[in-house]
Amino acid sequence: MSTVATKPMTAEDFFLTEEFEDGKYELVRGEIEFMPPPGIRHGEVQGLVYFSIKSYLLTHRIGRVVTESGAITERNPDSVRGPDVSFYSAARLPFGVEIIAYHDLPPDLCVEVRSPSDTKSGLRAKAHEYLAGGVQLVWVVDPKDFTVTVYDSNLKSTVLEAEATLTAESVLPGFRCAVSDFFNG
Repeated sequence: MSTVATKPMTAEDFFLTEEFEDGKYELVRGEIEFMPPPGIRHGEVQGLVYFSIKSYLLTHRIGRVVTESGAITERNPDSVRGPDVSFYSAARLPFGVEIIAYHDLPPDLCVEVRSPSDTKSGLRAKAHEYLAGGVQLVWVVDPKDFTVTVYDSNLKSTVLEAEATLTAESVLPGFRCAVSDFFNG
């Protein structure tokens, strides 16, 4: 009995897929992976992260912040991840340019909010994938531990506790917020 090898899906084909049911999907090395929809707490924390960055951008017009938007992290085979929150500088995504599908350039910052089904090692691997794909900074926000783990382009990670102040000078100059702001919704 022989099997027919299927061609890995491309990012462009993935974007045009209409067969998805409720839930979140990512393309990982050409294969579609399903993730259950996150819970209420996850959505609340995600919203607070978005709100913090958006509030900063209202007075520092240096880029755009988006939620649940696909980011291409690898090509041949393609991977498209869906960070909970992403920031694109105006240098990478100029104002006035409308992107319908996925942008060819990666976000400057990707934020993942840990869901109950996420493992710390899995999120660390995803952070490294973002960085290898050209993202400059990754935050992994953990509502269970009330921490933010910051990964920089040198693959160095720093865990910030709730009482710490979070900055992002390399991508959001002058941005500052208390880590606890992400958990007090």
